Amino acid sequence: PNAKNAFKNLDKIPNDFSFGEFPEDFEHFEPFLSAAIKRLPILEKTGIRKFFSGPESFTPDTNYLLGEVPEIRNFYVCCGFNSMGIATAGGAGRVTAEWMMNGSINEDLFNEDIRRFEKFHSSKKFIMERVTETLGDLYGMHWPYKQHKTSRNQKLLPYHEELKRAGACFGAVAGYERPMWFAINGTEAKYEYSYNYQNWYPSVEYETINVRKNVGLFDLTPFSKFELKGPKAHIELQRICAANIKNEKGRTTYTQMLNKDGGIEADLTVVCLDQNYFRIISSAAVREHDKHHILKHLDPDVEFKDVTEDYACLGVFGPKSRSLMIDIAGKYFDNEDFPFGTSKNIKIVNITVWAQRLSYVGELGWELYIPMKNAKIIYEKIIHEGQKYQICHAGVHAMDILRMEKGYLHWGHDITPEENPFEAGLKFTVSFKKNVDFIGKEALTKKKNHQPQKKLAMLTLKDSKPGFPLLLHDEPILNEGKIIGRTTSGNYSFNYKKNMAFGYIN
Repeated sequence: PNAKNAFKNLDKIPNDFSFGEFPEDFEHFEPFLSAAIKRLPILEKTGIRKFFSGPESFTPDTNYLLGEVPEIRNFYVCCGFNSMGIATAGGAGRVTAEWMMNGSINEDLFNEDIRRFEKFHSSKKFIMERVTETLGDLYGMHWPYKQHKTSRNQKLLPYHEELKRAGACFGAVAGYERPMWFAINGTEAKYEYSYNYQNWYPSVEYETINVRKNVGLFDLTPFSKFELKGPKAHIELQRICAANIKNEKGRTTYTQMLNKDGGIEADLTVVCLDQNYFRIISSAAVREHDKHHILKHLDPDVEFKDVTEDYACLGVFGPKSRSLMIDIAGKYFDNEDFPFGTSKNIKIVNITVWAQRLSYVGELGWELYIPMKNAKIIYEKIIHEGQKYQICHAGVHAMDILRMEKGYLHWGHDITPEENPFEAGLKFTVSFKKNVDFIGKEALTKKKNHQPQKKLAMLTLKDSKPGFPLLLHDEPILNEGKIIGRTTSGNYSFNYKKNMAFGYIN
């Protein structure tokens, strides 16, 4: 259906509109009436007793709005049901009640959590464009990797046009137009949706193999970035995070933030910029979710700032990344001068860049945090100097495949409030030795000497062809015909020529 804006010329729904109606609109209704008459010819002579034209609310992604709103403490919503309110009322009501009583929910409901949205999603222009598409989404084919066509170009990267010329096929991630893959061999940078072989496989095959063999450039700018500063900053992070956070300039720590039951509320990296001065980095889609969780538990004396849009981030990953970094920033990039898990300021074309030796793809590499105004210059320098090392652009699909090959997890798929670190194989990130009662410690202490109810595993298929089958998530895991678990992520590895999946086995 081609939906129309119900209140196009108004700033809000009128207060007296309860049970109101709109004028009859046969021009809008005629295509559907004609289709119905074709199926049931008797309708042509039946007549219409009542033409009801009324509004219905739809969210930007056709998922519900549940949970605590970020702006107001203890204010919960349970709405936005997209014409499915009666069918889903029981379950939505139950989880909302639990959420309100406990302050958190030990179920994977991020797709329905109101904190998946950011401020720009509430702009009138965004809503008026998107609502014309979302009604059709509900009734249309739910294709894997489907991208919305409306309300695009909310946030453009400083080198957007350069990426476009390089063949980028863009997807909307947290409002950013982010490269999903790069077209090669004269192909069009456009999705052709399928439940089997994906038209972007040849591009991503090249990207993933080249990153493992040479070096790739990933845009990581949409990553959520928060800074915490003040005398209490370190002790507060020790209390909110499960890992032992280092209060030493340049040290990075991979950690989870838990709820009181030990469920994983956030998965992120904490880097110490200076004594009691930290930057938190998490994935793009969880900006409001993670910010809300941190602020809900953080002492108000700690200065908190969202710097997500202050810095671009480029990932230089691959076995030749060290040689490339030496060419553009000097010689101090060996293991002694720049160990794994450390970070520091470097100079590239006389611009100060914060470099972190980390990699979400499981290769030697650096994340470069650059003031947004300087990002295009650094991007061009990397691409120019990288030619001698066979550098390639690489997108989100390549990163997802590479992180799975390495066994790296993704919050919202592989780890959620439903899982604790022991079930997810993340026991190594939990510090029981630090002299702090971190959130979730009591629950984990009770669990650590007991067998987990489920365990995360990587699975591969013996008969493997790209897209046959297309592994995504939530496929059942069977043993002798009995369901023993479900998958959480799926993709095809071109380096190992295997369909692969992560999943929990009960």
